[in-house]
Amino acid sequence: MQHLNLADINAYLQKTLLVDRFPASEQGGIYRASDRPIRRLGLALDPPPQLADWVRAEQLDALWLHRPWRVELEQLSADIGILHQHLPFDEHLTMGMNPRLADLMGLINVAEFGYKRAPDDLGNPMPPRPIGMIGDALLRPFTDWVSFVEHAFTGFDRAEWGYDPMPTRVVVAGVMNSELIREAYERGASLYLTGEYRTGAQPAVEETGMAVIAIGHRRTEEWGLRMLKKMLRRQWPELEVFVAAGSETTP
Repeated sequence: MQHLNLADINAYLQKTLLVDRFPASEQGGIYRASDRPIRRLGLALDPPPQLADWVRAEQLDALWLHRPWRVELEQLSADIGILHQHLPFDEHLTMGMNPRLADLMGLINVAEFGYKRAPDDLGNPMPPRPIGMIGDALLRPFTDWVSFVEHAFTGFDRAEWGYDPMPTRVVVAGVMNSELIREAYERGASLYLTGEYRTGAQPAVEETGMAVIAIGHRRTEEWGLRMLKKMLRRQWPELEVFVAAGSETTP
């Protein structure tokens, strides 16, 4: 295996997760620097309660954390490096403009859906970022979409039938509100996949007849973590990647 270090993995994630589209304070990156060669990498959504025990048990050289803010650095050897991404992970590996999920769903003609306009850290406007994606899919009944979601994400929170029993145009978005439901309808979609079901959008759901599957925020993060593991292993086949217990639901 080539000499792999924290900077190598960080550069790969910066490029893959398009972090330059985010304000500098939201880009993530190296949370704790280290020059230690990396052969064994641990992934977790949050620092597990017995983080130091896990690191020792798996002989980890470095960590990637989705939410690193509660990590107790004094528990860890000084040469254990830490990487993190929060918004870039959410927007590119969960319910956003996520080409890997689009491939799994069999979506074609994929386009950006909705936009988020946020300033940089100095208050200057930045180019808008897509909230999600919209695309066409093979003809399948709504019940098959529910089964797909249940298998891919190991469950779901809520599935609401719409007017179309065979949805073939689908939106995937991490935000659910009335404006986005109506935009989905106007763009020809009849199925809306999201993380959390927002009851404030219920009037628009009823007005448009949109079918909705709410997967659950945690499940979408767990899916993203599994995908991140696959991506890293594909990039560096000899890198051993471990997911912390509680950060992943096994199908």
